[in-house]
Amino acid sequence: MTNPALQTAAALHRAGRLAEAAQAYAEIVRRDPLQVEALQALAMLHLQSGRVEEALQRFGQAIALKPDYIDALGNRASVLLRMGRPAEALTDFDRIVALRPNVPPALKGKASALLALNRPQDALAVIEKTLALEPKNPDTLYRRADLLLMLNRHGEAVAAYDALLAMQPGFAQGWNMRGVALIEVKRQTDALTSFDKAVTLDPSNADAWNNRANVNFELKRFEDAARDYAEVLNRAPDLPYVEGFLIQCRLRVCDWSKLESDRKRLNQSLAQRQRIIDPQGNLAISRSPPDQLQCARILMADEPSGPPLWRGERYAHERIRVAYLTADFRPHPVAFLIAGVFEHHDKSRFETIGVSFGAWGESDIRTRIRDAFEHFHDVRSASDGQVAALLRKLEVDVAVDLMGFTEGCRPAILKQRPAPVQVNFLGFPGTMGAEHMDYILADRVLVPANEQQFYAEKVVYLPDTYQANDSRRQVAEHTPTRAESGLPETGFVFCCFNNNYKITPEIFDVWMRLLAGTEGSVLWLLEDNPAAARNLRAQAQARGVAPERLIFAPRTTPAEHLARQRLADLFLDTSPYTAHTTCSDALWVGLPVLTFMGPTFAARVATSLVTAAGMPELARASLNEYEQFARRLAHDRDALNAVKAKLSRNRDTCALFDTARFTGHLETAYSRMVEQRRAGRPPESFAVEPLS
Repeated sequence: MTNPALQTAAALHRAGRLAEAAQAYAEIVRRDPLQVEALQALAMLHLQSGRVEEALQRFGQAIALKPDYIDALGNRASVLLRMGRPAEALTDFDRIVALRPNVPPALKGKASALLALNRPQDALAVIEKTLALEPKNPDTLYRRADLLLMLNRHGEAVAAYDALLAMQPGFAQGWNMRGVALIEVKRQTDALTSFDKAVTLDPSNADAWNNRANVNFELKRFEDAARDYAEVLNRAPDLPYVEGFLIQCRLRVCDWSKLESDRKRLNQSLAQRQRIIDPQGNLAISRSPPDQLQCARILMADEPSGPPLWRGERYAHERIRVAYLTADFRPHPVAFLIAGVFEHHDKSRFETIGVSFGAWGESDIRTRIRDAFEHFHDVRSASDGQVAALLRKLEVDVAVDLMGFTEGCRPAILKQRPAPVQVNFLGFPGTMGAEHMDYILADRVLVPANEQQFYAEKVVYLPDTYQANDSRRQVAEHTPTRAESGLPETGFVFCCFNNNYKITPEIFDVWMRLLAGTEGSVLWLLEDNPAAARNLRAQAQARGVAPERLIFAPRTTPAEHLARQRLADLFLDTSPYTAHTTCSDALWVGLPVLTFMGPTFAARVATSLVTAAGMPELARASLNEYEQFARRLAHDRDALNAVKAKLSRNRDTCALFDTARFTGHLETAYSRMVEQRRAGRPPESFAVEPLS
């Protein structure tokens, strides 16, 4: 810098006399508009004072005078990127890379712009080139690992984080992100170790605390998860959904000490559109269809969206193309329920497509389901956008979401509108609160006509019940003895094999009164986690019932679980989250399920099922009637035997277990949905007429 005026301006700049420096540079430019160094320096001063548009103008003037001015190009690109103008930034970074192909900062800037443009694969290619230039640069290693994770290349991401942490073992966020990658490859225990290191190195990292809490929750270590969620709330009280998961932890261990205040807090927060609880967690607490709709809308508003992939094109397929989307084509209740439907689809009229984004793992049910589909796509490594693009490419007529908001769901796929008709079915008992979901499959019990307003979807009423069932479900040949199952040889066996978190104090009060009033009786429950068993026994003792009268059944295979249920006398349902698959399981083996009508979809499923089984007397109108009828059956063996005999007679003739009939109704629903769309009419609610 030989120009004395430039030297003076630069000195003022270094001295922090910014206004004087700016004035000096401006004077240089006024006298000589071709002074690119002064333009560049003036642009930087404008940035320091927050005058961004003026800075961009000065950078532009410098670049116009000197097109290969690397500093001005790089600075302008960085500003454009920060301003959310990545396409313009990418143009500048491309110019720099063309001038100097092997400059890592420029390559990283280009990668950042590509990522901002939602082109992570291209960004990774640029970072790979950068890493070849600086193979031991921690920042480049970290960027590569993050991109691999984003691209669902989870195993490679773990290895990339390992390489980074071998160089920088004290990098807390690296340990945190390694834990996230480990979760995706189902190495939860190793993930916990990573999160432990992250929070030890940086206790202020609320994200790492939250991740550790989530893994503990998944591993059913609910007391540990609760402590971590409490820590998150202390450090980041506005982090979405954390308080809801803390509430769920208490439910999972049957700690009802704060339940009333939790209910009030949830109601108030949802009314204020706060992201306090996820819709699936809310089902166990909520008694309000409007609140459930609000909860779903809040979550769906956070899901990314863009222009719809399907834009009104009319397909003219000879057969209707139906795609079923889920992570649960595995040993899972939904898979056990719907496998028979896939096999019964009329292949002359329907082309069936399975879209699986769950973890890989061979099993009999997965093989059976895969064989039932004409086309099966394993998309667990694909992004939401890629899966949506696949559905559009396949020209799917009807896309069926079998998950809703259950664990492992990916609602952002259908939010991109890849299909003309999109359906919410089976996996989630409630609305998804999304305008892009056209229909929800239900029945008259679940959604009365005067409650359709609480569903974002149009309601399609199936004639018997909304729940698919498999008439081929297997029951183990051996039925264990009472002694083998830890039950007393004599005495009435009440049972409930619902997940423990569905048990509420109001229901438990009834159960304890039934035990107290039925000599020699026991309550047989599912063994979910040690804390829940401990707390439930303590709650029994507090109500004057010996804790040993609560007996917990360990988890076993589905076939063995079905067989052992024959030992029970009466299944007592929960509310507001009733038995779903658990109900049809019990009915299949001849175990009566006593339920009562609740105020929501989830609170009415068991009523729908027992009605479809031809046993409407098992669905009572209120909790009081439920208690009275349970007491009657417990004290009148003839009445109980009559109920069991009727249930046994009905099993092979009732609508609930007629898979072919159900599939026919489902196909009628799909056909009408497609006809409605092809005619250019918007979705509308309708009822499917029963097959004769």
